[in-house]
Amino acid sequence: MTSTAASLTIDPLRLSAEIEALAQISDTPYPSVTRVLFTEADMRARDYLKRCYAEAGLTVREDAVGNTFARWTGTDTHVAPVGTGSHTDAIPNAGRFDGVVGVLGGLEAIRALQRAGFQPRRSIELVMFTAEEPTRFGFGCLGSRIMAGSLSPEKLAALRDKDGISLDHARATAGCSGTLASAQLPLKYYSAFVELHIEQGYRLERAGLPIGVVTAIAAPATLRVQLTGEGGHAGAVLMPDRHDPVLAASETMLAVDRIARATGNLNSVATCGLVQVLPGAVNSIPRDVTLTIDVRDIDLARRDGMLTDIRAAARSAAGKYGCGWSDDVLNADAPARCAPEILQAIHASCDALGLRYQDMTSRAYHDSLFMALICPTSMIFVPSQGGFSHRPDEFTKPEEIADGVRVLAATLARLAE
Repeated sequence: MTSTAASLTIDPLRLSAEIEALAQISDTPYPSVTRVLFTEADMRARDYLKRCYAEAGLTVREDAVGNTFARWTGTDTHVAPVGTGSHTDAIPNAGRFDGVVGVLGGLEAIRALQRAGFQPRRSIELVMFTAEEPTRFGFGCLGSRIMAGSLSPEKLAALRDKDGISLDHARATAGCSGTLASAQLPLKYYSAFVELHIEQGYRLERAGLPIGVVTAIAAPATLRVQLTGEGGHAGAVLMPDRHDPVLAASETMLAVDRIARATGNLNSVATCGLVQVLPGAVNSIPRDVTLTIDVRDIDLARRDGMLTDIRAAARSAAGKYGCGWSDDVLNADAPARCAPEILQAIHASCDALGLRYQDMTSRAYHDSLFMALICPTSMIFVPSQGGFSHRPDEFTKPEEIADGVRVLAATLARLAE
């Protein structure tokens, strides 16, 4: 395996050109990238990728929701393949590296192994997951969730975009056929899955390290809290007679921050990212406030403990100000621990290539979170300049991407032998 690693050659100019070409396929001007599921830009990006796959001699198939699989067939087709990949959809006004590095970098890893004369025993399959971003249907990692069977048929049937278009109608318009149930993969469909991704944080850059090895992936719970009061005219209702839900909401938001910090663990994070106030007039006392709160951790019990404490704090704040209160857990995925055998393969590949690395958790979640439900999984991170992501100035140097591709290729070779 050391000889294979030593013979790996990456073509950073070609890879950079492909990343730039894909960035030009967008609904917003470069360097901003906007590619929403099944829009014209998304479909053109898919066609571009399929041409790249064909040039590499890969066999391509698509499932019922548009997950795209490009396979390099191994010598033993009776054993489970090794998987890699990521996504190419992008939230409005995002950057050109998020997800894309894992798809085009995965393709370049396969080409590097082909150039090195490596012949895999297990097939290597590159996946472009559909709709990792929640932009259109409100669910992040829609494609990988369906592949892992984590969404019920009823929930899928109920999905609508902002224009009322159903997922079934959207995918049919995009040429995706078959039932959504047919897109679910069997347990251990892959013997291993490894996703290359930009860090979307600043830890690697600050440490001066080229590679992060992901040992655990945090998972979010999304809590919606609704606080209600009586409203009224801002001048006419006297202070002693008010039941202002904004005051209860303010105490709840402070509690969100306090509860996350109180765990004493840096992997515990909680954010009140959305606040809706009605009627939303300067001369009207609010009568309804809705808070949407994101709570994350790599430890499920600790994450759920924060969730319980935040719900109790909201209830207490509502009582203090005489407000009505209700809450709803919109989503609560389980975090994932990465597979020791894959971590070992990544570590060994870094050592063989002479690349320094550090083990780290991913506090953002990715398609790998759901792949971990059906097969051993891990991720490889490369630095993000300034920690920036989901914005047009997102940037990772070509040589940093090339290092990540080398590690991915060497890791795939170890897992595919």
